[in-house]
Amino acid sequence: MIKKSIKVQIANGLEARPVAVLVQVASQYESVVYVEAAEKRVNAKSIMGMMTLGLNEGESVTISAEGSDEKEAMQGIEQYLSGK
Repeated sequence: MIKKSIKVQIANGLEARPVAVLVQVASQYESVVYVEAAEKRVNAKSIMGMMTLGLNEGESVTISAEGSDEKEAMQGIEQYLSGK
């Protein structure tokens, strides 16, 4: 398992459309991926779970990934959240 703190750099934060894209990015990987923020931990592949976080631009989250492609999953999610 790997963990990394990432700052959300998506304009307007994680509203409905950006959350849907993040779920699509996370779902490309076999690994189990979680996003932690404000003492909540949700599955990054769950659109409803991700919506409950209500993340804004500039907030930091901790991403954890575990599985056969955890490094690739972490890179993909970090790239998306960094706005690249």
